[in-house]
Amino acid sequence: MRCRLNLLLAVLTVPVAAQRQQPAARGAAVITAEEVRRRIGIIAADSMLGRATPSPQLDQVAAYVAAEFRRFGLKPGGDSGTYLQRYPLEVERFDPESVSVRIAGPVPATWRTGRDVLLVEGQPATGDSAGAGVVITGSPQGAAAFDSSAVTGKVVFLAYGPGVNAVAVKVLPLRPLALVLVADFPDSIWEKLPGHAASVRVRNPSEEDGSAIPAVFAVRAGTTRTLFTQAGAPPDSLRVWGERPLAAHSLPAVRVQLAVHQQLLERTSAPNVVGILEGDDATLKKEYVLFTAHMDHIGTPAAGEGCTARGADSICNGADDDGSGTVAVIELAQAFTTARERPKRSLVFMTVSGEERGLWGSAYFAEHPTVPLANVVADLNSDMVGRNAKDTLAVIGREHSNLGGVVDSIALAHPELNIKPVGDLWPQEGLYYRSDHYNFARKGVPILFFTTGLHPDYHQVTDSPDKIDAEKEARFARLVFYLGLAVANTTARPQWNAQSYKRIVGGGTN
Repeated sequence: MRCRLNLLLAVLTVPVAAQRQQPAARGAAVITAEEVRRRIGIIAADSMLGRATPSPQLDQVAAYVAAEFRRFGLKPGGDSGTYLQRYPLEVERFDPESVSVRIAGPVPATWRTGRDVLLVEGQPATGDSAGAGVVITGSPQGAAAFDSSAVTGKVVFLAYGPGVNAVAVKVLPLRPLALVLVADFPDSIWEKLPGHAASVRVRNPSEEDGSAIPAVFAVRAGTTRTLFTQAGAPPDSLRVWGERPLAAHSLPAVRVQLAVHQQLLERTSAPNVVGILEGDDATLKKEYVLFTAHMDHIGTPAAGEGCTARGADSICNGADDDGSGTVAVIELAQAFTTARERPKRSLVFMTVSGEERGLWGSAYFAEHPTVPLANVVADLNSDMVGRNAKDTLAVIGREHSNLGGVVDSIALAHPELNIKPVGDLWPQEGLYYRSDHYNFARKGVPILFFTTGLHPDYHQVTDSPDKIDAEKEARFARLVFYLGLAVANTTARPQWNAQSYKRIVGGGTN
């Protein structure tokens, strides 16, 4: 690995970059703060109602992106000679009274929806299911190894709290039947959780068994206390012990029967937008560098994705999440089509939808690619790239391939951009598994995930266009332009770290 990394960095030295400086600089110069600001004003306008998946407003944004790709001269990369790739969705009516959770064992019980338990997301793989309860723990006395034999097809209890995302991303690949989040929810929080009232929900029938998010329930700690005690679970069985590996404590005497029934209202679809710039090298143009971002957000409270009104404002505009990334992809597409020389490899520019509902659009493309996925050498994904400190950029996943060293070299070669790449500043959030790059990484594509970070406006109505630092985003997009150019022009393909490949692609636990 070290030799390959050194070889790749040697190709990207400043003298070589200088050889292409004039044609490359012409492309980079197209990316301006003014254009970033203008485009975010379009995509994150109140009239777009937060771009929920699916919605007419999301389709409007997709049409806008497609029109820009067409104007730039990109080849259509969607369905039937168009720029759009659509994937099927089903709209269903959820009635809380249809949820049934029955406990069989030392303490038989039926948990009542609203009082004892809430279905906050998803549904079990089948309408009526039974599975053994599994308690997530650090390393309690008598716990089993945390692997598929302990978890797959079972109901998994875990503590709800600040670190739940980092734990959940380790549980989900093992395909549990359902997750039950346990906490001492005060009334003020419990009453705000989804699942109390009838609502319309969206389901993605394209998800395979291994990728679908299972049913996620919330339950109060008092409801489970007697169950755990009588079943012999250790008192601290829900505790996650720092950095120690997770372990599973099985409750063999307990069976949980789940029943969730929902009424199908409509079959519909949602769009991805795909444009392709063909490379100019006879051989390398058959390989691709992918630039991605998600154009959807969480809409309004009626969309059921977690948007909460604040005063008279009920629109979660999603200017940073991920209007900023969508704009970056558009700006990059224009920059590359404006540059005097085309790169050797072909470039794919894609804005996906359904990210907020579970990475749906990128998952569909990964299963139904419009270019050979084996020929995609890298995915450069932008998600929330318009806020926070002016001179830093979190590059998540940099440790998993030699692309991390490449982005560092590009930043050094372009000090005028004043962008310092850093690692994951929020490891407890499990961000590596929470944006669209992950669907390509698990298929074997080396990735980098760019973000300028979380902030108090995340998933709030206050994530508005006026808060975007357009000047910083323009500098960021120029950095990715130079990075993409380097990856596209370097003969050697980016290389995975062997251990990372084994863990992320090869089926190991995360």
